Amino acid sequence: MSAPDPSLLDPSALEAARDEALAAFAALPSLDELPAARTAHLGDRSPIALARRALGTLPTADRADAGKRVNVVLQAVQAAFDARRVELEADRDARVLVEEAVDVTVLPGRLPVGARHPLTTLQERIADVFVAMGWEVAEGPEVEHEWFNFDALNFGGDHPAREMQDTLFVAPEGSGLVLRTHTSPVQVRSMLTRELPIYVVCPGRTFRADALDATHSPVFSQVEGLCVAEGITMAHLRGTLDHFAAAMFGEGMRTRLRPSYFPFTEPSAELDLQCFECRGVSAEPGGEPCRVCSSEGWIEWGGCGMVNPAVLRACGVDPERYSGFAFGMGIERTLMFRHGVTDIRDFYEGDQRFTLPFGMEA
Repeated sequence: MSAPDPSLLDPSALEAARDEALAAFAALPSLDELPAARTAHLGDRSPIALARRALGTLPTADRADAGKRVNVVLQAVQAAFDARRVELEADRDARVLVEEAVDVTVLPGRLPVGARHPLTTLQERIADVFVAMGWEVAEGPEVEHEWFNFDALNFGGDHPAREMQDTLFVAPEGSGLVLRTHTSPVQVRSMLTRELPIYVVCPGRTFRADALDATHSPVFSQVEGLCVAEGITMAHLRGTLDHFAAAMFGEGMRTRLRPSYFPFTEPSAELDLQCFECRGVSAEPGGEPCRVCSSEGWIEWGGCGMVNPAVLRACGVDPERYSGFAFGMGIERTLMFRHGVTDIRDFYEGDQRFTLPFGMEA
């Protein structure tokens, strides 16, 4: 470090340092340049700081007057710096008020915030159809006890559906817990907890040990319906399903029932829809081939039937007095029919390019 320079204490030198500092502060355009200017004119290497350091080189008798001159200049420079800082801050605040002003009367822009999943919207639409008929929506756990999933539904102890290749069992082994393979356990729980008559629709996710491909998934959605009351017949089932089909695929959609077998219904049937692509023409002589229905004229939609008396008894319902019907359809399958989707995996990939075209309605 160089020795203090006594010439810096000269009144003309101090006035020059003061004037230079005042001019520099006055010329500052923004707060960003303020720290550098302060260092140059008020910092440890500034002329005023060096002048104060040079006071020690003066005789004792001269130090008092020189010190007063230095302090007067220092106070003037510091006051100029503080005043300019206040001005620049006020200017910044005024500019921010203008530049960042928000017109609260302007309507906000419509930002793309995503899309509701078509499975969700269709599930809600199905619920609306049945609620409008006076039914209720029932829900149940996805991790279910096998009594609700199998035993109460008349599945025998050696039924193939209980095998590991079909059902996902929950550890530990022997717990009796499974990931429900259908939403029928919700029907069982409804009969055990609700007062008769019962009219419930049960949408939800189900799980089976299937490989993921274009038409199968280990996780999929079902909707099942249950009606238990006095005097219920297959005619009530057919009318309900025809109304459901019309709500999903439009008025005039023809349906048919084919005899089938399910442990929990007797008699049982498969519900077919008239092919919505060829309207059954492909099955007639000379008709053009149809890839949708394989030229059969009909497409399988789901299963249905009258509730098996054994199921009613398991749930504490007197089958001599009450009867009922049940049905079940896949929600993914319904969406594929309605919108011509050919690969079920599209529903699970989370790609908005797939979900956005469905809009708010399924």
